[in-house]
Amino acid sequence: MLPLTETQIQHSFVNASRKEISDLALPLDFATTDWDRLDCFGWRDRKAPRRAYVFVWLDDSPVGVLLRQAEAVPRTRAQCSWCQDVNLTNEVVFYGAKRAGQSGRKGDTVGTLICANFGCSANVRKRPPLAYIGFDVDAAREKRVDDLRVRARGFARAVLGDASRPDAAGEA
Repeated sequence: MLPLTETQIQHSFVNASRKEISDLALPLDFATTDWDRLDCFGWRDRKAPRRAYVFVWLDDSPVGVLLRQAEAVPRTRAQCSWCQDVNLTNEVVFYGAKRAGQSGRKGDTVGTLICANFGCSANVRKRPPLAYIGFDVDAAREKRVDDLRVRARGFARAVLGDASRPDAAGEA
């Protein structure tokens, strides 16, 4: 992922009000973010625990989405829709987002299950188990990285209302 500046973050939201953007609290470790190991950049707001933010690059521009965690928790162990890691050691929660523009002002939303700590980029880079003799572990890992990028961008496009694009799959 390309690095983001605080200014880019503040100007790239597609579904947040000016007030919500001004209340934004960057993660404490923002200055030391390892952008090379990220496919999407997300964090929970330390001042408002049910609020989170996620950023992806679409068409050479950053797109920021304000997320709200649902109050209800899944009754069974949920799988992240983005990384689809079956050996998760962290919590998966349902995040909803207002759609951008007039749709969002009318109350339209889109949602998905995501790792609560936005550890998807690290999850897809874990070495997958050897499935069979001759299994290409590195190719499988790269496929998981590519799939994460497609799903995260697809969610952002769904928020934008552009679900007709080829990689707009993966949203709930």
